[in-house]
Amino acid sequence: MLIKEFNIVIQASKAKVWFALWDLYHYRQWTAAFCEGSYAITDNWREGSRVHFLTPDGRGMYSDVTRNVPFEKMEFSHIGNIHDFKEVPLDEEAKEWSGGMERYHLEEIDGKVHLKVIHDVYEKYASFIETAFPKALGQVKLLAENFSITIQVNIRVNIDTIWEKWNEPQSICQWYVATETWHTPRAENDLRVGGKFSTRMEAKDGSFGFDFGGIYTIVEPRKRIEYTLEDGRKVQVHFTQENESVVITESFEGEDENPYEMQRDGWQAILNNFKKYIEGA
Repeated sequence: MLIKEFNIVIQASKAKVWFALWDLYHYRQWTAAFCEGSYAITDNWREGSRVHFLTPDGRGMYSDVTRNVPFEKMEFSHIGNIHDFKEVPLDEEAKEWSGGMERYHLEEIDGKVHLKVIHDVYEKYASFIETAFPKALGQVKLLAENFSITIQVNIRVNIDTIWEKWNEPQSICQWYVATETWHTPRAENDLRVGGKFSTRMEAKDGSFGFDFGGIYTIVEPRKRIEYTLEDGRKVQVHFTQENESVVITESFEGEDENPYEMQRDGWQAILNNFKKYIEGA
């Protein structure tokens, strides 16, 4: 086994670098440097849990999370191979690299994050890792420095209906909530460049409520919407036809008062509620 070290300096907060690394949507993006379409199946990267690192055709590696210190350290012990999406017993080659470690360390110095990766590499794959890892970390840097949170949903309804229900104020009042304990009593929507929208969200028990609004900067019917929120953050919504389905992808700039995972989950819950509403309409 060879020990390889990779370093990169990122002009972003630890929280943004961490999210760029381990949010599963972003993980797919930077690990494409190793294999296009690669992904991970994980119990939220919980320390002591098992992770499957997979390619689209079901090949890959299974590993254990040996250390997870949020915003500081992530460590894996690699164990063996996966074929056809299943863990397989160690063969002679796998025994030579089984137990190898992969360690990520984040340190903030003068407002920048120094990301260091120390990787035990089987000599057979050293050349590939030496080429691919700097590209992967370059993508992490790009994701963190141009930070956004991305969510998606796939809906088997025609694009005309989706576009109408997404933008029609009376429909917005039916689906724009994250949980059943909230409701949307009012929505206004002037769907044009320069037009404003405002959605009132309230807890059903009357304990809390707020207005969510902004100004449209791009409107391409049935394809794309972009807008700027009242606090200056930017949001993009893309509607993409894929066979008999429409994929809705939302990307938004996170705010710093709440954990990014909480923000992602809240926006995803609203998007999931739209899917439930429109597929049941």
